[in-house]
Amino acid sequence: MATKTASKSSKASNGSKPKSQTAKKSTPRPAPSRAEQARAAAESAVDVPVGVVLEVSDRVTELVEPFSGRSAAEKQLKSYGTQLRRTVKRSERRGAGVRRKASTEARKTVKRNRTEVEQRVRKAIDEQSTRAQDLVGQVSDQLAALR
Repeated sequence: MATKTASKSSKASNGSKPKSQTAKKSTPRPAPSRAEQARAAAESAVDVPVGVVLEVSDRVTELVEPFSGRSAAEKQLKSYGTQLRRTVKRSERRGAGVRRKASTEARKTVKRNRTEVEQRVRKAIDEQSTRAQDLVGQVSDQLAALR
């Protein structure tokens, strides 16, 4: 008993673990033997198919369970129909929102393009009008000079 108390007090004063515990952590584990590797591979080869069968069994049970009786089956089918209607309505609302947004964007783009084309046409007309007036002025000056 005295050694346990002494070791506890030395732990408390020292604050570190005894050497025997730290030595265990730093000792590397030996590599598994070929027999152990073969055993692990064989276990895995058996465990995987068994696990798959159990998983499939659980899934089938989940699918079949709601259809155990006529009323339960009708209730489940009604539930599926309700879910389907809700999903379709949700998709319809979402599609309508996207369609409205696309239409709005298209109208904005058409309006912006129309405004831009009108501005370009007005500018071209103004430039051509100014050029035509300049030419008329030049011709008038030349005619006046000829008279």
